[in-house]
Amino acid sequence: MIDLKDSREEIDQIDRQIVELFERRMKVASDVAEYKKEIGKPIYDREREQQKLEAVKKLCSNEFNGHAVQEIFQQLMSISRRYQYKLNEAKAFLDFEELLKLPNDAATKIVYFGAPGSYSEQAMEECFGEQVTRFPAPTFREVMSAVKEGKADFGVLPIENTTTGGITDSYDLLVEFENYIVGEHVLKVNQVLLGLPGAKLSDIRTVYSHPQGILQSRKFLEQYPAIQTIEGESTAWSARKVAQAGDITQAAIASRRAAKTYGLNILAEKTNYEDSNSTRFIIITNQKKYLTNAQKISVCFSLPHQTGSLYRMLSNIIYNDLNMTKIESRPLAGRTFEYRFFVDFEGNLKEAAVQNTLGGICAEALEMRLLGNFRTLES
Repeated sequence: MIDLKDSREEIDQIDRQIVELFERRMKVASDVAEYKKEIGKPIYDREREQQKLEAVKKLCSNEFNGHAVQEIFQQLMSISRRYQYKLNEAKAFLDFEELLKLPNDAATKIVYFGAPGSYSEQAMEECFGEQVTRFPAPTFREVMSAVKEGKADFGVLPIENTTTGGITDSYDLLVEFENYIVGEHVLKVNQVLLGLPGAKLSDIRTVYSHPQGILQSRKFLEQYPAIQTIEGESTAWSARKVAQAGDITQAAIASRRAAKTYGLNILAEKTNYEDSNSTRFIIITNQKKYLTNAQKISVCFSLPHQTGSLYRMLSNIIYNDLNMTKIESRPLAGRTFEYRFFVDFEGNLKEAAVQNTLGGICAEALEMRLLGNFRTLES
């Protein structure tokens, strides 16, 4: 019988040799990084790495070991690239201008999603104050377009809810329009059921709201199967429609702010089923700017449709010791089950670790965009 103690000692000896070889390899990698820097050659060479993976697989005695060695070398080459990016001190996206604070005077034009009385309007006021020049837009696309075309200096629209998750339209439009995130604001959302003065809950046959408002109130609405739900442009738009229709059988799921704006009564409190129901709003501009003390980076990228490609991309964040705070995926148009990834991680554009991370992602992704460097804005 094999002696376990002897086997473990032999493994320990082999591991020491592996560590010594690894450090030798990293020393050579630093020489390669210096050479590439001098001649201006990119660090990442996809074709060379693929050739290397095929070569090391052929050195193995069986198929299992071949796949295992390929996996190990993928990690080795990934680590080597991160090290080389660090040595070369990547300087990515330094054309962004630092902004001390958001302007809040009457000359500042803000477009927000929805209609007067909306949660977006409330988020806008909490970020910019009440002195700015404001106007609503009925769709996310129109908010994005107004900012891109310079009709507004900044735009405010929702991107994520704690109950229903990411708001996919906002993610898709961030790719389509070349706008940038400069801030985020989290707003506690308590949906209420609004009806005409004199209406009772038993009178209601139709409820209007934005799709998110309906989803957030799903459990409440299930108690009233006779009520028909109809999706509207926004919660505030729905409240305004009920006020204008003058039909006692109609109601809207919206905010207390909308009730006050359109002269409606609250028929039911807090229709959302999650007590912590909150929506994250983003502040966008068409300028490459970031606020002083910005602490989050947002990027989107697409990848080769290959095993481990997402892990290798995220390793740019891991090896620079940065904390990823969010990842979201959206289908790529015209490709079957391939996705674009939206990733947020902590950091500021001034930091070397962030520069190295962005440089690595930019070099290795099929396509990549920096969506912004931003911070959470308090009311």
